[in-house]
Amino acid sequence: VQLQASGGGQVQAGGSLRLSCVASGGSLSRSTVGWFRRGPGGTRTFVTSLSWRGEIPRYADSVKGRFTISRNNAENAVYLQMNSLKPEDTAVYYCAARLGSTSDTRTSAFSTWGQGTLVTVSS
Repeated sequence: VQLQASGGGQVQAGGSLRLSCVASGGSLSRSTVGWFRRGPGGTRTFVTSLSWRGEIPRYADSVKGRFTISRNNAENAVYLQMNSLKPEDTAVYYCAARLGSTSDTRTSAFSTWGQGTLVTVSS
């Protein structure tokens, strides 16, 4: 499976963006999908994930109430709706997937990664 992320861009603080991640070469229907991000000079950190079993999504505390992950198995895609964006949300965002269910939010728990899309939030 290959993942292609898109939707990044520049936005002012308080604005919104919607990231998309489309899979090819395989189905995401039985995979846990997630979003991670890497800020300037930082490491890749967990943002959110959603199991294929439809369990309650997991979110990093820093994005709870502002970001929403969703998936459309018919489109073989995952989305990240980001509202009330803050300058500290500036990062390269990566979508990721792994077959089966997992509650593990570490990068090592995910086997397939997209190429990343840059989100820049200005104050």
